Amino acid sequence: MTKTTSIVWAMALGAAAFWGVMATREPEVRPAADAARPNLFPFVRSMEGTRPDGDVQVTSDKTLVVDRELRNLFEYYLAATGEKPLDAIRAEIERELGQRLPPPLAVQARNLLARYLDYKRELAEAEKNPALSGNTLDAIRGRLQALQQVRGRYFSPLEVAGMFGLDDAYDNDAVARIEISQDKSLNAEQRRGKLAALDATLPAELREARDAPLQAVRLEQEAATMRARGASDDEVYRMRAVAVGPEAAARLAAVDREQADWQARIAAYLAERRKLGEGNASGNEAVLQQLRDTYFNPDEQKRLAAYEPRS
Repeated sequence: MTKTTSIVWAMALGAAAFWGVMATREPEVRPAADAARPNLFPFVRSMEGTRPDGDVQVTSDKTLVVDRELRNLFEYYLAATGEKPLDAIRAEIERELGQRLPPPLAVQARNLLARYLDYKRELAEAEKNPALSGNTLDAIRGRLQALQQVRGRYFSPLEVAGMFGLDDAYDNDAVARIEISQDKSLNAEQRRGKLAALDATLPAELREARDAPLQAVRLEQEAATMRARGASDDEVYRMRAVAVGPEAAARLAAVDREQADWQARIAAYLAERRKLGEGNASGNEAVLQQLRDTYFNPDEQKRLAAYEPRS
């Protein structure tokens, strides 16, 4: 893992991507009403074409599930800060909760939202503390401790575990890795052993998230090897489908097609440009621009500099 000094505040303030569902979710939960409805009338322009992140869930005994999904729903709307005033954002979240939950649970969720907003305000103030700035291990530990103290003032232990459990696991793992890397008493073999022990205790969700980039690289290396041996697109798709599932394999195939189309247009454009050069028209910017417009839209033309011949 490479995230170190900024993760504590970034996660706490909602600036980082979310890892997934919490580890302590109850076994029997169901989505609340209207959870997957499309966002046909976006709250702000930047949300156009999206659906609310997160979810609101209740257990079989009609208890509100306080987890990362509920927190993600809060953060989806709080991302509109700057486009709408906070009071309007809060009212929109409360309206959403009222649509998805029966009245008693909606009241509970709105109470949690109020505490969550107060929590974020206090975090924003705590972040200004110069004693917590810097990249040293002590500063990182100080940020973690401050973060946990702030959470304890606004949420119960169960709520903290539900909404922030994986964040805490990630942060603690990152700090432990920094400590190992800076421990001069360890030799290389001892350091590897301690890191391996940390790997073995990682929650499955964090391990999968950490390994995902490496899996993507390995997958593309395998695809390249198969194509070099003459494999068809269908064979590559089947290999990917086994590794990451049919939907992800289909998305990767679409990326392959887009890349192949791009490379074909680049080749055609450069061939036409060479012909213009042979006809002494390569210096005519108007002619060159017409050629660019034939093969590429304005956004794509911004990428052409890397392919243009050097004068």
